[in-house]
Amino acid sequence: QERLTESGGGLVQAGESLRLSCARSGSIRKVSVMGWHRQAPGKPRELVARIYDSGEIHYANSVTGRFTIARDITKNMVYLQMNNLEPEDTAVYYCTDGLLWGQGTLVTVSS
Repeated sequence: QERLTESGGGLVQAGESLRLSCARSGSIRKVSVMGWHRQAPGKPRELVARIYDSGEIHYANSVTGRFTIARDITKNMVYLQMNNLEPEDTAVYYCTDGLLWGQGTLVTVSS
């Protein structure tokens, strides 16, 4: 069975950067899209970014210009580079292939 494992979260100050990684392991399925979602305390889970095999990328308005999603198919990895982090970015970040979800990695941004 396929698994998704996120890493790279942590505590940073506003304005700093983090790079999240998502490793796909196990019986990896071919999927056309990978994405990052996040869930802040007391709020519903929301899309952050997704990347398609075609190269098409979508970002949430709140992260456009600050976050960059990338995918290395040969390594079965998906990344989320987060720059100029804001306290509002504090959340648990989840990787998904549309069916499976990882366990999440916590990002905390202090002001």
